[in-house]
Amino acid sequence: RGLRNNRATAEDIAQYYQHYVMKKGLQKNFRCGTVVTSVRKVSAESISNHAQKDLQEDGDSLWNFNEKNTEVFQVDGYFKTLKDDKEPFSIYAENVVLATGTYDSPTWLGVKGENLSYVHHKLSALEEAVKNNSISIMSDPVLIVGAGLTAADAVLFAHHCNIPVIHVFRRRVSDPALIFNQLPKMMYPEYHKVHQMMKEQSAACAGPYECYVSLPEHHVLSFGKDKKCIFQDKNGCQKVYKISMALVLTGSNPNLSFLPNNGIDLATDSDQPVNPKRNPIDVDPFTYECTQEKGLYALGPLAGDNFVRFVQGGALAVASSLLKKANKNPP
Repeated sequence: RGLRNNRATAEDIAQYYQHYVMKKGLQKNFRCGTVVTSVRKVSAESISNHAQKDLQEDGDSLWNFNEKNTEVFQVDGYFKTLKDDKEPFSIYAENVVLATGTYDSPTWLGVKGENLSYVHHKLSALEEAVKNNSISIMSDPVLIVGAGLTAADAVLFAHHCNIPVIHVFRRRVSDPALIFNQLPKMMYPEYHKVHQMMKEQSAACAGPYECYVSLPEHHVLSFGKDKKCIFQDKNGCQKVYKISMALVLTGSNPNLSFLPNNGIDLATDSDQPVNPKRNPIDVDPFTYECTQEKGLYALGPLAGDNFVRFVQGGALAVASSLLKKANKNPP
């Protein structure tokens, strides 16, 4: 890519992870095509002698038990085979790290036409459309709904590809709760660039940024089959725009159905569902171990770390904690 577009795409990141595993010879530590259906604590004594024997005889196994532990985690799930069959498995572990992210269940607007094929809820849909040349500089504008970091990533990607954008969001640009008003400019120059665009390029006045229109304090009323989208501003005035595709990027929630009570008991507020911004999993800030369930760890957005640059710190904290446990109780 050119110098103007030096941000990694989702595809770039996925390929990097795959290459890293191969380069470091870590294939035996990864199980692709795996779905975890349950993670729960069980009594170590309840595990069959046969299962423990199999685990302990495996010299490469990471699941050798510390005899002092009376409880372990039972992780159930299935492998997806080449024949598309489901091969069940159970793994027993003293420690489990949750690093599933929060993109499982994107937030929907709940408006008419949101289920149409040109309306998407993931940034990767735009990247794929550009890659396949189904969206280009000559296309009708791409609608981006939302004022968070994922929406900003979409704006940056489209801007770098010279794709016209209509950017719709509910808040005022000067709203203190807007994420851009909380970030240091020196640390996040790319996001402050988007914030500047949002302020200077509204539909009411011309600005310096071609192919970008900002519609603050607007919300979507409906999506039409003819790819016409109806918006409404704070005064009740409606506008209609013809678009090529829509990206609704207003947040998402994790799918923790594999945990007891969907993981709610682990959250900071145990009466509400886990949410990366408002109600993350409550963890020790130095080890990232769940305060409500020893041996269970949470990383990234699940623990409230919603910036990529913070994830490394959490991973190191978990690794340090596990290493200390291993050195204290060697197999």
